[in-house]
Amino acid sequence: MPVTLYPVDLATWEADAQVKGDLARIYKDAPLERLPAPVDDFIRRHLDAGNFFFGALFNDHLLGAVAVDEDTEAWWLSHLCVRKTTRRRGVGSRLLALVSRQALAEGRQLRAPASQLPLADQMLLSRLGYRLTKAGDYFELNLPAQGGEQ
Repeated sequence: MPVTLYPVDLATWEADAQVKGDLARIYKDAPLERLPAPVDDFIRRHLDAGNFFFGALFNDHLLGAVAVDEDTEAWWLSHLCVRKTTRRRGVGSRLLALVSRQALAEGRQLRAPASQLPLADQMLLSRLGYRLTKAGDYFELNLPAQGGEQ
């Protein structure tokens, strides 16, 4: 499914009713074990903390999203979810590939805390090239250095 990357920060979420509704629908479709709080509270707390989401946009609707926390060198990914009606069509894989491309362009590493990932997500990350660190505390995608030889 041909999706494009769509960043959602607090300003976008507050200003765009379509984005607000789509993001809520994505996470309301999530299995209960994936979200520790009511959906609206989870989204609001994540955005209020200065974090953002990357969404998978198709036909002016978000079909999937991943929560992103930012530190000085990496984007920490969590809460990957795709709308129930579009699961098993490659939306999650495509979203993570687009996030990887954006991280490379911005010189960021991508990481995901291992303790918070369901087995299905761990398998998806492994298929996409993420590797568990030696300490086993997080998955990391080693992106090529910027400006290196191609």
